[in-house]
This record gives sequence, C-alpha cells and structure tokens, in this order.
Amino acid sequence: MPTRDLSAGPRVLLKRLRELMAEPLEPQDRLDRIVRQIASNVVAEVCSVYVLRSDGVLELYATEGLNKDAVHLAQLKMGQGLVGTIAASAQPLNLSDAQSHPAFRYLPETGEEIYHSFLGVPILRAGRTLGVLVVQNKAQRNYREDETEALETTAMVIAEMIATGELKKITAPGLELDLTRAVSIDGDGYNEGIGLGHVVLHEPRIVVTNLLNEDADKEIERLVHALGSLRISIDDMLQRRDVSQEGEHREVLEAFRMFAHDQGWVRRMEEAIRNGLTAEAAVEKVQSDTKARMMRLTDPYLRERMHDFDDLANRLLRQLTGFAGRDFENGFPNDAIVLARAMGAAELLDYPRQSLRGLVLEDGAVTSHVVIVARAMGIPVVGQAAGIVALAENGDAVIIDGDDGQVHLRPMVDMQNAYAEKVKLRAKRQEQFRALRDVEPVTRDGQRIGLQMNAGLMVDLPQLSESGAEGIGLFRTELQFMIASNMPKLEEQEAFYRAVLKQAVGRPVTFRTLDIGGDKVVPYFRAHEEENPALGWRAIRLSLDRPGLLRTQLRALLRASAGSELKMMVPMVTEVSEIHAVRELLLKEVQHLSKHGHALPKKLQFGAMLEVPSLMWQIDELMAAVDFISVGSNDLFQYTMAVDRGNTRVSDRFDNLGKPFLRVLRDIVRAGERNNTPVTLCGEMAGRPLSAMALIGLGFRSVSMSPTAIGPVKAMLLGLDAGKLAAALNAALDDRSLSGETTREILLRFAAEHNIPV
Repeated sequence: MPTRDLSAGPRVLLKRLRELMAEPLEPQDRLDRIVRQIASNVVAEVCSVYVLRSDGVLELYATEGLNKDAVHLAQLKMGQGLVGTIAASAQPLNLSDAQSHPAFRYLPETGEEIYHSFLGVPILRAGRTLGVLVVQNKAQRNYREDETEALETTAMVIAEMIATGELKKITAPGLELDLTRAVSIDGDGYNEGIGLGHVVLHEPRIVVTNLLNEDADKEIERLVHALGSLRISIDDMLQRRDVSQEGEHREVLEAFRMFAHDQGWVRRMEEAIRNGLTAEAAVEKVQSDTKARMMRLTDPYLRERMHDFDDLANRLLRQLTGFAGRDFENGFPNDAIVLARAMGAAELLDYPRQSLRGLVLEDGAVTSHVVIVARAMGIPVVGQAAGIVALAENGDAVIIDGDDGQVHLRPMVDMQNAYAEKVKLRAKRQEQFRALRDVEPVTRDGQRIGLQMNAGLMVDLPQLSESGAEGIGLFRTELQFMIASNMPKLEEQEAFYRAVLKQAVGRPVTFRTLDIGGDKVVPYFRAHEEENPALGWRAIRLSLDRPGLLRTQLRALLRASAGSELKMMVPMVTEVSEIHAVRELLLKEVQHLSKHGHALPKKLQFGAMLEVPSLMWQIDELMAAVDFISVGSNDLFQYTMAVDRGNTRVSDRFDNLGKPFLRVLRDIVRAGERNNTPVTLCGEMAGRPLSAMALIGLGFRSVSMSPTAIGPVKAMLLGLDAGKLAAALNAALDDRSLSGETTREILLRFAAEHNIPV
C-alpha cells in the first residue's frame, strides 16, 4: 500500500494562497477567500480569523462556516475563551471536543455550538501574537500533525497582511490593530534630553517577502549551504586570538555553536520547507514559534538564551537573503532614534550624526562604551529598556525621554503633543543659553569663573565654539582606543591629537593620559578578571606596568604639540611616587625627540587628577610635584563614600552636596591656595547649576563639564554673589551639630532668596 504524502496538502494550499495574494483584491474579499481555501484544504466545516486589536480584544475578521453577520462583531478578550487562550499562550490548541474544555466560551452570534472538534494556532510575527487562526468540525476528531503545520504556515501569510497594514482598511474607525498599539517602557536614563523621531532598528529584521517555494529540495539545499557557512563563521570567531579562552564572550559563542548544530532546530526548518515554505520563511517561522514560547519563560538564564537563539536565526536569515547591511544614503530618516539590544561604540559613529535624535538599548550600563560615546555626541540615551526591539518596527514613531528614563513607542497624539511642547520649551531655554555664549562668566561680585568642557572624540569639538567654553578641561584620550578595533599606532595617535589641537583653534586642551581598565575595557587589550575592577588594575597603574603603552602616548602628545602648549594630566594617582615615575618617562621621551631633531612643545604643563582619597594625606607633596590639579569628582565621591555609582541601591543613598564630601573639596581648594597651585574640577558636579554653585562657594574658580551644561551654569553664576554664598556655606560646613538644615537645603534656600536659577 503506497504511503500518503502528508506534505502534499500544505503545498497545494500554499500554491492557492500564492495565487490569491497576487490577485488585485480588496482586503476583506482576500481574507474571505483565504478562509474558504483553508477550510477546503483541511476538510473543515469552519475556518475563522481573529485579529488582535490594540485594546487587547480579538475581533472576528473573516469566517467560513460561522454566521457571516458575526464578522467584526464577535469579540473575545486576551485570555478569554479558547481563542483568547491561544493568543495569550502563543501555543496551538487541538481538541476533539472543544465544549468540554474549561476555557470554552460560547458566542451565540456565531452559531458555533454545533461544532465539536477545534484546532487553533496563533498568528505570529517575530514572536508576537497578532491574532488566531481556527478550523472546526462537527464530528469529534483530533487534527493531524500535518494539518496543524499547514495552519501554522498559513498563519504566516495572514501575519504579513496584518504587518503590511492591509487590514487597516477594514478596521472600524477609532480602533487600531495590536501591531500599532502604543507602548511605554521604563528603563534607565543614561543621558538627559528628549528626542522625537522614528525607529531605526540597529539590526533590522530581515523582511521575508518570498514565503512560498516552488522546489522544496532546492530550498533545503539552500538551507544546508547557509547553515554550513554559519557554522564555519562561528568556528572562526571561536578560534580568533582576540577571543579569550574563558569568560562571557566565549560562552555566548559556544551557545551560538550549540544552537547552530542543534538537529531539532534544523529538522523543524526542513519540515517547514517540505510544507511549502522557502528556506528563509522556514527560518522565520521556526524562529517566531520558538521566540513566542521562550518569551513567556520567567527564568532569566533561559530568556537570555532566547536572545542568543534570536541572534543566530537573524545571522542565518542574512546568509540566506544576502543582506549586505544598511544603506545610510537611501531612506535613512532625518530624525532617527536607534534601537538596539546592544551595540559597540564604533557602530554608533557609523550613523549620520546630523540625523540621530536618540539611542535606546535593551542592555548596557551608564559606563558602557557606546553610552559614553552617545553622551559625547549629545544625544539622549535610555538603557535597560527590556523587550523594546521585539515590539518595534522600522519607521515607528517613538519618543525617548532621557530625563525620566522612558521610551514611548507609537505614542498617542496627546502624548506626542505634550512632548513636542516640552521640546519647544527646552529649545527656548537653549536659545536663551546660547545668547549668553559670548558673555563673560563673572559673578555679581566680580569673581571670574573659568568654564571649560569635557570631550574625547572629534565629534565633540564643534561644540567648543557653540557652547562658549574657554577650552577643554578634560580630553579623555581613552575614547579613541575604545572605539578602535586595533591598538592605535604612534602615527595615528599623533595625527588625532594634532587634529584636536587644530580644532581647538588656540583654546587650551588638557589631555588625560589613558584611563582604561576597570569598566573601560578595550577589545584588543584584555586584563585578567577582577572581583572589584574599580579598585583594581586600571588607569595609571596599568600604564606604569605597561610603560611602552604610556611612552607611545607621551611621544604622540609631545610630537602633536610641537611649537604650541601641551597640557596633560595623569588619572587615578594614589601615591605621589607615581607622579615622579610618569615624569621620568616623560623626560625620556623629551630627550629622545630632542636627540632625533623633533620639535618640542614651547610650554609643558604637567598635572594630576585627584580621585583617590589617599592623596588627601599627601596633598602638599602632590601640589609641589605638579603644575595643576584636576579633581575628578565622580570617582573621588565614589571612593570617599564607598559608593558604587552604577549600583542603584546605594548610588542615591549619599549626597555629594553633604557636609563630608564638601569638606573634602574645600580642603583641596585651600591646599591649592596654600601652595599656589591651580585647582579645577571636572565631573558631573560641575555640570549641574546647584552643585556648580556649591563649588564656587567653596572657592573653585575653574570647572569643566559637558558642553550642554555650560549655558545653565553660566546663567546661574551671573546672578550669584560668590562672597555671600561662601560665608553661608563655610558657616554650615563649620557647624558640627547634627541638627538643622542639610547643606543641600541651605543651597536651595540661598538660590531661592537671591533668585538664582538652579
């Protein structure tokens, strides 16, 4: 007896559907014909399509066999009835007697009471449920596995109809489908600002338009070839020298290799091809089915493995479709907000700078390389926005609120209008600040305050003139290393530093030597795992242990500054002896260049960053050993108060405007005055009007901050009587009682009484 070809049914159905999709039909007519075709193929007396609306209601959009008057009237909520259960679980339901199932809900308008057997499958796209496809029969029967597979495959065609917006024409006025539902996600604000624009997915999903195959054997051959290429690329990555033998990078790649060789995954894709799908459509179907199941897992480890699988499937789709990457010159929006699970700093710089309005990350931290670069570019950033990539489509309207750490996807009109007003208000304030650009930063009682900006990339430098900054008080040289795929050579470093000085057009630039290690890991320089990297092998500690690295940078800085002034400082100094060690290396480089006839800087200023509390007990020796001091308030506060800035449980527990820390800062200022050594401060404190006001009250006369903060800080100091503030603040710091106002409250009251904008 010949065996029955179970794949013949699905293939015939898909052939009929291909013909239907090619005909010029109205959406309702096309959907009606699709359900008739499915009912005929599966030998079912009923076939119905329910589509999920943005209000969480599943609406009957087409049926063959049920009461036609129920179309667009019959409704079930998510989780309600058999259809709602399928939508909520994203799992098929195959029942021989539907009415005995505890979730069964009778809808009298449909006339479905005479039908017993029931097969329903979710309509999925990228793991998201967009609706439910159902077939029913009067007789009690269990539907075969090939019939379930055929229905799932058909559901992909309907998913594309929904995703392309074809069904909008038959959606009731005032209602929206779930794919257009407004979504708000709370994350963490990593850089302030508000951006209104449209979604650009950093790794765009491959849109599979060719769903149905003509030759299953040929498609399986394409899949096997693409899988082979994918496996080779993963093996190559694992064997590369720059992939460490242990750690997270290798674990992720090992997981990729495990998935790539998983026979169950391959078998499911081959089955989908035999049922009539192209190789890429088969990958998308299996990916969507797997993702829908795993998205409902609560175990964080398994959910993370879902991301690995998702990445792998996308790589396979790129192999099959020959996706060459994004074309920035064609079709890139001028108000792009980039959404990514994670990305590298260099990748962000590949985007057209003038078109970027914001960055949203599912992962990342405030110290991530890409976040540091985004902040340098002055765009708002929100991190830890869980699930945002799967919910978004390229071109969706989106609002990013870096102030509150929120992302609003497909926002309602009222919300768009409210944020548009907020943006206008911010723009008006920025215009007012720009008007102060050329105004001298002098307090009401005649104290001149030097306002400088922090930088680290060439994209920062245009803001030097735009912000009205007097110079660059902190140039983070490590950013050049962090965005490079290989260690920058001497010539590359020299060219970069020379370009920075040229862009500064005579304004002073203070270069900080390499501050890598800890949370600033460069891909080609891997340190050993450390339990507490913030207190470990980083910055000057690393540089002194690798003198060749430091000497190359010193030589590049000296050569780039030939004939002009070089101002440089060393980060994370713990003992004055480290300053002397760097000076010796610097002297050797000066002698080397002089011996070989190279021009030298006409003036050299050598400084140190005060970030480690131990220097407070070497303060006079430190002042004698350098030309200037720059206080790194971020790390100094972290180390003084034993507070991890990245730990939300403790980062807000202690106040940098509290008495302990302000007394430390005052001692530094007084030591500078005592030793006639210039003292400046670069850190987040300098960029907030209230804390900048406190710094001026303590005696700081030079501060460095982000370019966008210069306007608000200048507006504050123009109305400030620094002498009066100093008297009030010093009195508060000298008061040893534990009662009364906090120093923050005193500062706020002072600002309110003297009408100072903070």
